[in-house]
Amino acid sequence: MDAVHFVTEDFAAMEKHFRTTFINSLTGFKSANLVGTVSREGNTNLAIFNSAVHIGANPPLIGLIFRPISVSRHTYQNIKATGYYTLNHVHKSFFKQAHQTSARFAAGVSEFDACGLTAELSQFQPAPYVKESFIKIGMKFEEEYQIRVNETILVIGSIIEALLPKICLLEDGFVDIEQAGTVAISGLESYHETTRLARLAYAKPNQSPKEI
Repeated sequence: MDAVHFVTEDFAAMEKHFRTTFINSLTGFKSANLVGTVSREGNTNLAIFNSAVHIGANPPLIGLIFRPISVSRHTYQNIKATGYYTLNHVHKSFFKQAHQTSARFAAGVSEFDACGLTAELSQFQPAPYVKESFIKIGMKFEEEYQIRVNETILVIGSIIEALLPKICLLEDGFVDIEQAGTVAISGLESYHETTRLARLAYAKPNQSPKEI
């Protein structure tokens, strides 16, 4: 297979859109989550993110990367104002509506309404869930860190609620996201269904990998 080779100087010389697309897709598949928030005034907001990352299990923490706050970031502003937000897995049946939430809607316009999705409330926190999503996670803001090299922000939240189909939860605690129809993203706009190759047991020295 023919290969191409890039070094630091090549990245700087790339056309802006090409570089953004290239670097965003270079790391491979990422999670697709809709982040639901609400403003202090009660306006709901929904935005797609591909940057959710596991931070720890005890306490249960998830991180999100936000772009620099050089322009209005409704999701970030709502999280800071209320302290709560939701993560909603994107399902293959509504990935196009989910993608549309990335459009720059005016403040006060609910992406739920604009993109044809349904807000669903919980008694445990004020941020809206996506009713159409099968796996939903309620989050509480804990802390944030500015990444100085590019002024992005890492927001860390604790999981305060999780909702998922019973069929997706295996006896050992594993969440079978394929059973839920969850899709993945590569780059900023390529959506994928997945096929599991295998689950492998905890790796130990001098032992061959074992399927579970």
